[in-house]
Amino acid sequence: MNHNSTKRWDVSPKIPAEIEPELSAYSPTMRQLLYNRGITHEIEAYNFLVTEGPIFDPFTMTGMEKAVIRLLRAIDNGEKIVVYGDYDVDGVTATALMVQVLRAMGARSEEYIPNRFEEGYGVNNDALDSLAAEGASLVLTVDCGIRSPEEALHARSLGLDLIISDHHEPKGTDLPEAYAVICPKQPGDAYMDKNLAGVGLAFKIAEALLKVRPVAGVAATDWLDLVAVGTVADIVPLYHENRAMVKAGLKSLNRHQRQGLHSLVGAAGMDVQKRITARDIGFVIGPRLNAAGRMESAVASYQLLMALDEYEAGALAQKLDNQNRHRQELTSHMQQEAELLARADTSEHLLFAVKPEFNKGIVGLVAARLVETYYRPTIIGQVEAEYTRASCRSIPEFHITHALDECSSLLVHHGGHAMAAGFTVRNTDLPELERRIKEIAARELSQRDLMPVLRADMEISLRDLKPEIMHEQEMLEPFGLSNPEVCFVTRGLKVLRYKPVGSESQHLRLTVTDGRLTYDAIAFRQGGWAGNMPPTVDLLYSFEKNSFMGRESLQLNVKDIKISET
Repeated sequence: MNHNSTKRWDVSPKIPAEIEPELSAYSPTMRQLLYNRGITHEIEAYNFLVTEGPIFDPFTMTGMEKAVIRLLRAIDNGEKIVVYGDYDVDGVTATALMVQVLRAMGARSEEYIPNRFEEGYGVNNDALDSLAAEGASLVLTVDCGIRSPEEALHARSLGLDLIISDHHEPKGTDLPEAYAVICPKQPGDAYMDKNLAGVGLAFKIAEALLKVRPVAGVAATDWLDLVAVGTVADIVPLYHENRAMVKAGLKSLNRHQRQGLHSLVGAAGMDVQKRITARDIGFVIGPRLNAAGRMESAVASYQLLMALDEYEAGALAQKLDNQNRHRQELTSHMQQEAELLARADTSEHLLFAVKPEFNKGIVGLVAARLVETYYRPTIIGQVEAEYTRASCRSIPEFHITHALDECSSLLVHHGGHAMAAGFTVRNTDLPELERRIKEIAARELSQRDLMPVLRADMEISLRDLKPEIMHEQEMLEPFGLSNPEVCFVTRGLKVLRYKPVGSESQHLRLTVTDGRLTYDAIAFRQGGWAGNMPPTVDLLYSFEKNSFMGRESLQLNVKDIKISET
């Protein structure tokens, strides 16, 4: 059986000779790594590597001044302010941040996080009715609301002042008629960074409030740990201000000052003395905070972030860890069903699977798994009595939200980003939606060679893979969208040893050499190579530290394997 890779490797072009002198303060390898990230001048490199914390003035954002004046008036008058969030990590961290800051400023502030299963995403009229009846006069959304024009009008009819803060794409120029709208992506907004997460926007509001009215012993930067968690988990570009705030936030996170997050790290089985990285947020912290909203209610995640008591935080952290384990089992089972239903094959341009039995809390995860497996935009949804609610995940070649915009006449609600979106559709319109969205995908993708691309920074020999590179990689952290993990390609390596590992032999451990140096390597989800391992291979990998039984070593984390042509 031939297990040779079906992925295309894209090795970055060599840094031009004329740019090398601009980055002469760095090693040849570091120059290449910086150039690959669009950095061509010394001052850019310095800013990229050194800048931490917030950068831009929040008051350059449209709607910020009006929102701050209204919030301060509400604080002065003792009005009840409700922070209306979302049930994902970005929304929950933004909600916790905003409630805590407002309370620190003396506000009567409460949270409202909709239930994914009963209310769905975003602002809804029933919730606004309840909030108005309970005495709220001001509602501040975080991570939602930019596509809620009808709900904004309903809030106005109830006498509620609605301030919308949202980082998602507006629907053209059709903005909600709210008291104030804060969204860097709205037309005409002058803010320098358009890619803040919802929690990043909440932070900028907090920064603006405290700039106008300082509070002794309180600084907006006290909440950068939450900004780091929400920003990384929401997979927004880690560049410019996002990168700077996450970098500072990780330092705050590693001081373990927030009891809830400290307890969650312990419940996940992580070494609490180990340095927490953006990768740990993406693969350990984020999934557990998300698990509550996917399986039951995101309120437990919010309570964890607000917890001050060690025992309360410990119990909540264990609950989230248990829910995450259950979520993993359901995701695996549902992925198998969705694959069968979608009849996934490489001739399809878009995969579409909906079913009453699907759990809508994890449809997005399943869609992401199928995109990873088949490299096709994927829509997975749950069919209810009257409506189908679905999550979409896509590939760089296909802007899924623009495709949904073309089908907006069929949709009750929709919104999202280029790579991820969600929608609600009446079941009577579902067949036509499937037909139309697949037609759009065929139009956009039929002439493209749809093969996943793995990016590598440079080709390198094992003899040049020195420990100093590890330090240079750490200088480039945090890694994420727009600042990907450093990857190398090494060709013609002799395989000395190999064996499948893992409970189902799904992973591969191997040892390779170039004849002079030898490295151990781990290749996750590539255990199939054990049945047909060639004598020499080309590897695309990241270079990492491996800690085991108190011992630390350097190893290759293999992303892909090809049969060597040499």
